[in-house]
Amino acid sequence: MPDTIQQEAIQDLPPVAIHSNSFAEKVWGACLGLIQESINSLAFKTWFLPIKPISFSGSELTIQVPSQFFYEWIEENYSDHVKQALKQVIGPEARLMYSIVMDKSQVQPVTIELPHQNAANSRDCSPEGTSSQADMQARNLFRNNRARFETNLNPKYTFSTLIRGDCNSLAFAAAKSIAQNPGQNAFNPLVIYGGVGLGKTHMMQAIGNAVRESRITDAVLYVSSEKFAIDFVNAIQNGNIQEFSSFYRNVDVLIIDDIQFFAGKEKTQEEIFHIFNTLHQSNKQIILSADRPIKEIKGIEDRLISRFNWGLSTDIQPPDYETRKAIIQSKLHQSGVMLDSAVIDFIATNVTHNVRELEGCIVKLLAAHSLDNQEIDLHFTKSTLKDIIRYNTKQLTLETIEKAVCAYFSITPNDLKGKSKKKEIAMGRQIAMYLGKVMTDSSLKTIGLHFGGRDHSTVIHALNTVDRKIEASTEERKKVEELKKRIEIMSM
Repeated sequence: MPDTIQQEAIQDLPPVAIHSNSFAEKVWGACLGLIQESINSLAFKTWFLPIKPISFSGSELTIQVPSQFFYEWIEENYSDHVKQALKQVIGPEARLMYSIVMDKSQVQPVTIELPHQNAANSRDCSPEGTSSQADMQARNLFRNNRARFETNLNPKYTFSTLIRGDCNSLAFAAAKSIAQNPGQNAFNPLVIYGGVGLGKTHMMQAIGNAVRESRITDAVLYVSSEKFAIDFVNAIQNGNIQEFSSFYRNVDVLIIDDIQFFAGKEKTQEEIFHIFNTLHQSNKQIILSADRPIKEIKGIEDRLISRFNWGLSTDIQPPDYETRKAIIQSKLHQSGVMLDSAVIDFIATNVTHNVRELEGCIVKLLAAHSLDNQEIDLHFTKSTLKDIIRYNTKQLTLETIEKAVCAYFSITPNDLKGKSKKKEIAMGRQIAMYLGKVMTDSSLKTIGLHFGGRDHSTVIHALNTVDRKIEASTEERKKVEELKKRIEIMSM
């Protein structure tokens, strides 16, 4: 009986078939079956389902991955799982080759032999290119005038003042990696997108400040897309376009904020395209931000979208409750002020979508305290922030419970009232029903109707389930108590 899939399959197929895509698919499919058993389902779907088997010859399997970052993530986090699967399916002589898609028209092959090699030593993402004499002269002039070079960086925007949470963990990790080795990683360009006030500018400038602090380079430039576009138009009008272009091409770390502003500006986009190519070819770091995913910005040329997607594109989400508390505590620590936990909980519970608004609440609270010299208790906080925080001043209702539970579990009211049986949603729904019973005078029928039109027997089942979990688990009991505390604060 053959002990590997390769041996068994070769017996059934003519020799020419071992080079075919169909055989590669069979081999890779067997590998996936083993990998799927050893990692969680979300990781499997995210990192392995997008991979395409290309060919199989001898003991060498070639697979195609969507990007350089994709390849490095697999090699860093799942190489042992891949190696084990290959050895079981193909045999101890198994060899793996990655084919990395760099853009729509180019495929960059990277060969990795088992045992695992260092990913950084197995690739060369940067296309070849040479600088013109004019650019070389401009570079020398640029280097000689660094003392007068304005980075436009805010020294307050550092990693030490940036709170890491689930809402920004991937962007934060990539930013730290870039700060240590700008231009020499898979995150080039780094594109950070998300809504207003979530910390995109802070994170990008933290990279620039860290690079300069470690003396990797002083040639770091932060610029808003609006300023870039205005300066570009002025350069055209004043006949200084060559000087403008050469200046940007000689920056080592270029940070451009809010690139959605470039939409529809064809000439500006063309200039960005050429600057991008020059910097990327020279292994210079490019960092961009936008208010939405690049592909959703209408009026950006396809060739720019393609290049912006060469590296890593990651979002920043609104902070969860724990991160909001950490942000408030960090701001208070910087100000040298201590506040009661009830005040912190009140702000963190009621300001949910915007980091800038959280910081604004603290600034206003401290300013009012310095003027009035009153104790910052919950009453003073509510009075001071009443134009910012609109909380529920009515008697505790099921709506208040619904809002608190949704915020705690990061789910929507539609999720809570829907039919989804996902663990977090189902748990949130049961706890909401439980709190509805123990914290309000609502009947079982009323509670069931509020949370998705369910009957009283479903509510009873939820109550019993939560009761059992509270008795059996300290963690579950703390979770319910924390929610109770938040709801009480919201209803004051």
